[in-house]
Amino acid sequence: MARKVQFVETVLRDANQSLIATRLPFDKFEPMLETIDKAGFYAAECWGGATFDVCLRYLHEDPWERLRKIRAKLPNTKLQMLLRGQNVLGYSHYPDDFVKLFVKKAVENGMDVIRIFDALNDVNNMKVAMEATVNAGAIASGTISYTTSPVHTHAKYVQMVKELKEMGAATICIKDMAGIMGPQEAYDLVCAIKDAVDLPIDLHTHSTTGLAFMTYLKAVEAGCDIIDTAISPFSGGTSQPATETLAYALRQLGYQVDLDDNCLITMADYFKGIRDGFIEDGTLIPKALATDTQCLTYQVPGGMLSNLMTQLRNRNALDRFEEVLAETPKVRADMGYPPLVTPTSQMVGVQAVNNVIDGQRYKTVSKEIKAYCRGEYGRTPAPIDPAIRAGILGDEQPLTGRYADSLEPIVEPTRKKLEGIARSDEDVLSYIAFPNLAEKFFQERKEKEEDEVTYTIVEC
Repeated sequence: MARKVQFVETVLRDANQSLIATRLPFDKFEPMLETIDKAGFYAAECWGGATFDVCLRYLHEDPWERLRKIRAKLPNTKLQMLLRGQNVLGYSHYPDDFVKLFVKKAVENGMDVIRIFDALNDVNNMKVAMEATVNAGAIASGTISYTTSPVHTHAKYVQMVKELKEMGAATICIKDMAGIMGPQEAYDLVCAIKDAVDLPIDLHTHSTTGLAFMTYLKAVEAGCDIIDTAISPFSGGTSQPATETLAYALRQLGYQVDLDDNCLITMADYFKGIRDGFIEDGTLIPKALATDTQCLTYQVPGGMLSNLMTQLRNRNALDRFEEVLAETPKVRADMGYPPLVTPTSQMVGVQAVNNVIDGQRYKTVSKEIKAYCRGEYGRTPAPIDPAIRAGILGDEQPLTGRYADSLEPIVEPTRKKLEGIARSDEDVLSYIAFPNLAEKFFQERKEKEEDEVTYTIVEC
């Protein structure tokens, strides 16, 4: 019997995050949710990453309500989210009580699969979220942030996978956020992990460098069980490769693919119009759809590429994009070769932009880079350049041990602070994650409801 390969559809999260900076509102994709549910996906990735931030900041949506509405329309498909370990959905570490409650509430609101990663591959930063996911009854997908450097080896990745299994991982995800994994690297790493642990493997990559289709085929040949793809109008470039193309190719190669082609056609026809609207209003920058082989050197992930373009455009410096790309791996080496994934991708990217525009390296340093150099983000894969760290920290000594252990509980104090304002623990969690955005959202929500009441009274 043919071996089955399953698919995670990313259009509701990573595909639109990579191409249009997560600006896809619920009402734009709601008409397709029932079709997505019938298509036969292993899971629909629909939450996490930047969705929480963007819902509050730009889309004026309650991210929790968005999740509940997606859950209601997809009763037969697992919902999947991306969670940044101890960072959860933010850009710095949170106390353990927040991490535990966030995971619990995510599952209660409909989440089935939580893909947990750490930007530095420091498993100490993943443990609490992994345990909370298992305790909540969801699937904990222990995740490797894939990168290459003088200090990243298959042996280290395999050791990490073994530790994740001990923490309760039900699946292993190889997260190639920059699309730099070649077909042979995929084959070798999947084989090595399959030899080490008996767990399903999900490979996530991007089309940025043009390698993704070949990489997926070789990964599947090595035993990969699940691949992440995007429906064709939101595929390619900094997004994932096309769902329909890989379904066709894998079937032709003799694998079992249980996707409904009619549903995929309906999805593609619908999302073409959505994509074209974002092209017309300038949200989708054409460069994001192009293949950029230089990323094999720069290792810049899809979401980071689009954000770098936006940063530079806002500073009237888009013409310096190539300079910033060239500076990025230099900053990464200075910082001990972190994988470029949120939040380290943003930190390294912002620093590269500052270095280029200032004309002087590390003249301007963000508070996040200072925290990183203090050790607040965990163990770096290699030591930070001592001279640069000294220039940033001065005489201050970096931390030893797990930073979250030094943080005071935050949930109960915030509940008390928000009495009369927060309506649920979900509101409390939103506030802890993004206080200014949540406060503004709560006020807007209240005003909208008051306007609706006034309108109803007048109508009566």
